[in-house]
Amino acid sequence: MKIQHIFFDLDNTLWDHRRNAYLTIKDLFDKEEITLKYNIDFEEFHSVYHEINEKLWEQIRDGEIDKQYLRKHRFYDTFNHFGIDDLQLSIFFEEHFLDKILNYNHLVEGAEYILDYLKAQNYTLHIISNGFQEVTERKCILSGIDHYFQTITSADSVGVRKPNPAIFEYSLGIAKAKKEESILIGDDWIADIIGSQQFGIDCIFFDVLNENKEIENLKVIKHLLQIKNYL
Repeated sequence: MKIQHIFFDLDNTLWDHRRNAYLTIKDLFDKEEITLKYNIDFEEFHSVYHEINEKLWEQIRDGEIDKQYLRKHRFYDTFNHFGIDDLQLSIFFEEHFLDKILNYNHLVEGAEYILDYLKAQNYTLHIISNGFQEVTERKCILSGIDHYFQTITSADSVGVRKPNPAIFEYSLGIAKAKKEESILIGDDWIADIIGSQQFGIDCIFFDVLNENKEIENLKVIKHLLQIKNYL
């Protein structure tokens, strides 16, 4: 059966979370004069934050922690790494980070072009995101891509995250899509690729970090425009 429904992951597949987060944290860092007060280099701080944040998101995905834990710890653990045990400062960063990140809405290179292309080919487009519901839709709206999507599914609205099959089941349900006419495109090997394969839908791995996974018949792209090779 021909593919009709395309399900996109959002963060770092279409919406450039790495870049937008970097710029937001840099703003906060400069405004609070962290280098001056604590003698911490921003690039070093961001590198530690990035590692801690990625690990916490993996734990959320695997059901080991909830989002409250992540929100309390990602900045707290980062500052702690530099010997600053200041819960108030980390909460300030967390609250302002969530508030301000939507001031930046850079998309991954080629995102709008490929969405236009797929729409013109009459595919029906959807989002399945592991992000927080309250920001997922706003990211789509503020970056100007919301109009491309018939449905937007956020993990919070289902109560589970990719790779749990229940989120794919839910998303296909509201999309009125059959498995055999659906494909998922995402950058997270476990959440997106293993998740969709175990659920039983086709997928395209956006290998943005050059993980170079090797599985027979795996569709892989390094740039969004390469989606045209498959669809």
